Amino acid sequence: MIFIDGSNFYYGLKENMGFTQIDFNFFAQKLTEGRKYIRTYYYNVALDAKEDPGKYASQQRFFNKLCFTPYLILKLGRLQKTSTGYVEKGVDINIAVDMFKLAHDDVYDTAILVTSDGDFVPAIEVVQELGKHMENAYFGRGYSFHLRKACDKFIELNNSFFKSPQ
Repeated sequence: MIFIDGSNFYYGLKENMGFTQIDFNFFAQKLTEGRKYIRTYYYNVALDAKEDPGKYASQQRFFNKLCFTPYLILKLGRLQKTSTGYVEKGVDINIAVDMFKLAHDDVYDTAILVTSDGDFVPAIEVVQELGKHMENAYFGRGYSFHLRKACDKFIELNNSFFKSPQ
């Protein structure tokens, strides 16, 4: 089972790889390395259409593409306006709850969390207490020391990872 922190992943791709568009089927197969692949959950928030209609439309096209990706479920949180801009709400807690619920229901043996956000450590520890393995896929320059300590295995997302086989 793969859980993707969408914003974290997008900015990791942009800053570390120089691109943001990938084939999510290829990505899932590469992450699972021939193991039984069940599903990918992709978490994000929709941008405010009034703030930037162009970016909003582009994101909606991306979300639509995700909705037609086999074995991928898109789950959206919400944006909350603050005095300094916008903050994501509901994304991290949705990831943590889904990781726990699906582990508790014995849907998977191994979860691959795609993020560099160390705030997930308590959720990782609870999933491990249920007897599940936790792996972390991260970008080399953005890894979290806390995730490194908590997870069972690490998958570095770098140029060679994203190369398609010939």
